[in-house]
Amino acid sequence: MSDINWREELLDSAKFNQKEDKFLKDGPKSLTDSWFLSALYTRWKKMKGYREPPTSNYQSSFLEWEHRLAKGEFYVLTEKDFSYPDW
Repeated sequence: MSDINWREELLDSAKFNQKEDKFLKDGPKSLTDSWFLSALYTRWKKMKGYREPPTSNYQSSFLEWEHRLAKGEFYVLTEKDFSYPDW
């Protein structure tokens, strides 16, 4: 997908207003311009049917965490783990 000129394909495929046309031809000049261009890129990907691979769900519940804590799967710090200065 990296060798495809998506800007030219998007320009050829649909009508755009002057602002969108300018971004596609000249590129972004500021951060907000790049956000807008990113939205146009997302629009092109949807038109072409490209989909991002699904992300894994690494979320866990508090109850699950408590069960793992009760089993001793985590190391819990104690007073012996700290050294206090001798002032």
